[in-house]
Amino acid sequence: MIRSSVLAVLALVSCALAQERIGPQERPPSAGPKAIDLDAPVARWDDGAPLANGVLGALVWGDANVLRISLDRADLWDERLPETLRKPEWTYATMKRLVAEGRERELHELFDVPYDTVAYPTKLPGGRVELTFGAKQLAKRIRLDPTRGEVTAGYGGSRVRVVVLAHLDLVLVRVDADSPSLELVPPAGVAQLGYEPARVGSEGSSRWFVQKAADGLSYAVVATSYPDSKGVTFAITVGAARGGADPLPAARTLTLIDPTLGYDGIAKNFHYGFWSEHWKASWVKLPDASIQAQYDLARYVYGAGSRVDRLNDGGAPLPLQGLWTADEGGLPPWKGDYHNDLNTQTTYIAYGPMGYADAGLCFLRYLEGLTPSFARFAKSFYGVDGLVAPGVMTLAGQATGGWGQYSLSPTNTAWLAHLFEQHWRLTGERAFLESSAYPWCSNAGEALLALLAPNDAGKLRLPLSTSPEIFDNSMRAWLAPNSNYDQALLVSLFGSLRDMASALGRSAEAERWSAVLGRLEPLDVDPATGALTFARGTPYAESHRHFSHAMAIHPLGLIDVEGPEAERKLVEATLEQIEARGTDWWTGYSFAWFACMQARAAHGDKALGFLEKYLAFTGRNGFHLNGDQSGKGLSKFTYRPFTLEGNMLAAQAVHEMLLQSWGGIVRVFPATSSQWADVQFSSLRAQGGWRVSARREGGVTRWVAIQSDAGGRLVLRDPFAGADPTASKPVAREGRDFVVTLAPGEKLELWHPDERK
Repeated sequence: MIRSSVLAVLALVSCALAQERIGPQERPPSAGPKAIDLDAPVARWDDGAPLANGVLGALVWGDANVLRISLDRADLWDERLPETLRKPEWTYATMKRLVAEGRERELHELFDVPYDTVAYPTKLPGGRVELTFGAKQLAKRIRLDPTRGEVTAGYGGSRVRVVVLAHLDLVLVRVDADSPSLELVPPAGVAQLGYEPARVGSEGSSRWFVQKAADGLSYAVVATSYPDSKGVTFAITVGAARGGADPLPAARTLTLIDPTLGYDGIAKNFHYGFWSEHWKASWVKLPDASIQAQYDLARYVYGAGSRVDRLNDGGAPLPLQGLWTADEGGLPPWKGDYHNDLNTQTTYIAYGPMGYADAGLCFLRYLEGLTPSFARFAKSFYGVDGLVAPGVMTLAGQATGGWGQYSLSPTNTAWLAHLFEQHWRLTGERAFLESSAYPWCSNAGEALLALLAPNDAGKLRLPLSTSPEIFDNSMRAWLAPNSNYDQALLVSLFGSLRDMASALGRSAEAERWSAVLGRLEPLDVDPATGALTFARGTPYAESHRHFSHAMAIHPLGLIDVEGPEAERKLVEATLEQIEARGTDWWTGYSFAWFACMQARAAHGDKALGFLEKYLAFTGRNGFHLNGDQSGKGLSKFTYRPFTLEGNMLAAQAVHEMLLQSWGGIVRVFPATSSQWADVQFSSLRAQGGWRVSARREGGVTRWVAIQSDAGGRLVLRDPFAGADPTASKPVAREGRDFVVTLAPGEKLELWHPDERK
């Protein structure tokens, strides 16, 4: 990757000289992430302040004299499957036959209609708690303090504080100076699933309801009150039981707290410490307050909603709406499920640079745990060995159907495999590679390889090919194999398998994967524009929300502007074409994703521009709402279903502007907008196990520090625009790069030559 053999050695700086540098070099934000202030009324659930601990979730909102707490629990799922999905003809073989015969109606009836017309399977809402104050005790403001994972609200002269305890499955509510009445509201939407009304009860200071669901699942919401001379504390939980068991006894027991500890004592022992540690992982200081708030919201969501330590306690990785399932009297949009044709992958795109490896492991360990289910699905639906993850699935990993072109596209599994690869490259952990990443990805590779067949030229092609979600679910959506979406994912998977096997010293396996890679065709390019197409004969000719055809640019990074001139032109032409087709049919995540793409092409100002436009697709609390909320006509989508992937793509766009580490090279401020003259970050992670900190002032990089977790050879693209920096240890300059070997735990610092005491 180093393109010059020119070698220059920078002088070693003495400790005394290093101490003369202006400092401290890292200047953290004085108060951490800012609070999210919501002036009353907060009349919608999806405008509420979010709290969660990986198992329980809560949204705090309200108006007039009522405070509402919408409840959620990660494992509340109706896993029943429509009868159609159980038919023996519900297979890939049937899909191939119907496509070949042009039988569109039967395709829809078999693969689409069950998802659209049968309410289950679905994520289940948990219900709601309502606190009603006196008629004159009106709502003032609801505030989320992300540094403490705590919501405060003012109602007249009363102060309300709410936490979802980080280490105990309780929603704890403290009301000072008043004792509002409490009402539990069971979820009305479950009536669509044929459930009986919830059973309501009370005893002493406890109130509850128990909702029977399907397949022996029942869940209970219990609230126990603890009044005192200064107000009242409420302990609230959502408990679940299966196999026909009663969830109420355990849930009631959990709400029996020690009143002598009080809200403050319990929060101190079971809550605040988690959030204090969470915010120490890394930080970014941006000159744009709105984008800073979006970035910090993403950091908060990873801590609140994705906890690997809670997987055995009823926790789960983030689905479409995380732990904040819709509370509008119905069921969640898109069933609140796991969409693996973009949503899960981009929801988990930003955790790594932030240093939240455990948040990412929540999803990766979950996928590992579903290996037996994915193996059965590969065999029963596709007729192959290995594993295939459904493109749209339940918590238990069951395929739900939907638009068959995408919900049952096998290459979605390769995108999931990319997350395993990225985790390995970022952490450099051989143990993870050997025990987790390579086994899972190689099983995915075996399944996809079994589906591929050679054409007359010996090149491997899939029997069916699509590109999410172009042409919706029409027959036009079946594209000439292989689409650029499929092709890029296949190249990425087999290339990463080659690299993984090589890193493990398995040369024969590496050669096998490399041979497969050599039998794949190049990406298809439109000869008229020089841009990537959706597939042969299908150019990107209309505005569309999903840039599936450009996966090779981002996030896969198979082609880039630093490669050969032909690659640079291909990237530029593709981005120009996407922009030229306009944003009429983009959703919020499209703007955030395109900001990532522009940053990867080193277009800092354009990246910032699209990131700023993304903000028009967010709500009062920062949640990504899919449609344009601004009324400015950025998109013809103006609806507001809440999903998380846009928030995380926006955070990743910030990373792409500040730090990139693909291709074995660390790049500091590679696409920072000219409008961000002053920006700083601390302890962002780069591929290879590097922790990177840097400061930029007046549009110039002033200081860079890189610490090694794993040890190894660091290649740093010159962040000082050719100026010779002062270094804390000898480094070599090779062309545009600085090269040095660091031991585990060792740190390198570089200062711009203009830095003076």
